[in-house]
Amino acid sequence: MSTDINTLRQLAHLSRLEFDATKEQEMLGALNEILDWVDQLRQLDTSNVAPLVHLSQEINVLRPDEAHNTVSHQDGLRNAPRKDSDYFRVPKVLD
Repeated sequence: MSTDINTLRQLAHLSRLEFDATKEQEMLGALNEILDWVDQLRQLDTSNVAPLVHLSQEINVLRPDEAHNTVSHQDGLRNAPRKDSDYFRVPKVLD
């Protein structure tokens, strides 16, 4: 399967892409390579291949999501540039 320059220009227009003459030829070559590869895949006999639901049989093993206080309240405020008893002081965001 081969694509001509007019088809590439139509695809570029639909995709809102612009190519100069040298890039146009480069893109035409790349597009034809992709289409040739897809054509090779199309020729494979997949009648005895079961469809995949997932690409991998791996199962994500994640640790439980448990909250812990790793820094105490006082330790958190200790290095604050400005604080007010139990809170961080920050500049006003809203007027």
